[in-house]
Amino acid sequence: MEQARTVGELRRAGYRSVSVREEMRRNLLAKLAAGEPILHGIVGYDDSVVPEIENAILAGHHIVFLGERGQGKSRIMRGLLALLDVEIPAVAGCEINDDPLAPICSACRQRAAAEGEALPIVWLPRDRRYGEKLATPDVSMADLIGEIDPIKVAEGRYLANEETIHYGLVPRTHRGIFAINELPDLTEKIQVGLFNVMEEKDVQIKGYKIRLPLDVVIIASANPEDYTSRGRIITPLKDRFDAQIRTHYPARIEDEIAILEQEVPARPRAGREVRVPGFIKELLAQITMEARESNEINQASGVSVRVTINNYESVIANAEKRAVRCGEREIVPRLTDLHAVLSSTAGKIELEYAGEEKKASDLIDRLTHRAVLKVFDRFLSVEGLKQVVDYFEGGGGVEVSDRLPAADYLDGIRGIPGLREAITALGPFESPALMAAASELILEGLHVHRKLNKERAGGRTVYKS
Repeated sequence: MEQARTVGELRRAGYRSVSVREEMRRNLLAKLAAGEPILHGIVGYDDSVVPEIENAILAGHHIVFLGERGQGKSRIMRGLLALLDVEIPAVAGCEINDDPLAPICSACRQRAAAEGEALPIVWLPRDRRYGEKLATPDVSMADLIGEIDPIKVAEGRYLANEETIHYGLVPRTHRGIFAINELPDLTEKIQVGLFNVMEEKDVQIKGYKIRLPLDVVIIASANPEDYTSRGRIITPLKDRFDAQIRTHYPARIEDEIAILEQEVPARPRAGREVRVPGFIKELLAQITMEARESNEINQASGVSVRVTINNYESVIANAEKRAVRCGEREIVPRLTDLHAVLSSTAGKIELEYAGEEKKASDLIDRLTHRAVLKVFDRFLSVEGLKQVVDYFEGGGGVEVSDRLPAADYLDGIRGIPGLREAITALGPFESPALMAAASELILEGLHVHRKLNKERAGGRTVYKS
């Protein structure tokens, strides 16, 4: 069948056309039977969002995804492309990917009548059958539906001729999936045109009405606050979306970390190895989860998973600078690198109250404080660190900094009773850089539990009783 190059060859091969909905339904059922995931790279939705998507596809529904920013809505929409066939036949040269066995545009119908079984066809890969548009107030009917092409009129065609139309994105995604991000940002006029295409299958361009039975599945995304806000989206368009699916942020810290590890690309480090302790990843994920529960942050706007991803990249970058300056072969982030998350967090959170007393930096410090407390308690206990506390109460002190070489921590680790045993409890940390990172977590954990005092002087931090 892949060798077919004309309509006649396609018919003799026994090809049967199916609608996009039927095609997606058939491929979904095949994946379910084989135990294969329907979406790749989507974490934490297996028991919530994915089952609803499966139901919507099997039912042949148009879908709108509601969720705050950074919940993977766009990735899900693009991932549904995998439910289309690898390739399908289309009339060669057609602007809207017409089905060779049932063309809908006037030009292809005329060609089919004139050329018959010799009508040439091409094979469209699935990525050519996906269209996407970010909705903005300046999106026009010409962008989505089409416009009269003055060049075609100048060539001698009449305005009443369907062939004068230059088709927009939706008709050009005929026999495929069309996705719209931030749906409520479309003007009412465009929303009306969109639901007309979805339901009545007719298109009106500059007063010229044509019947165009497009075979397209519409997938949209929106912020729940905008979608439910009166006046942002017209009721008839809401009614055309058969399934409304609510996305969410990762419910478990393990899912947040899995997304983090999946999304951060490996970069060349001039031969230096990046080694990130598990508690650092947990700490960064916990900071984001604390932000999602904070009443000082506008939760309607949301706190994206990108906060965790960018914070992870920031602390690694700070650790890399230290490794280069100190001539170390390992890049190991530690708690003194956390000041780097300010720049990668502040622009992604919206404070509920702006003003002199509500600074983003102060809020991020509080979120970090709470995150350190929870992560410390997962790995260690204050009671198990009595020897360490006794050392400081006896007059001992220690200085840490994001500029200090890891080797400078070794004397302190050897000189503080119980500290080496506590590091071992955190993990098999054999290198100086990993031991330095572990010792900072222990010291900061004792500080947030009010067992140690902490003083900052320039870029250095001193812990003492």
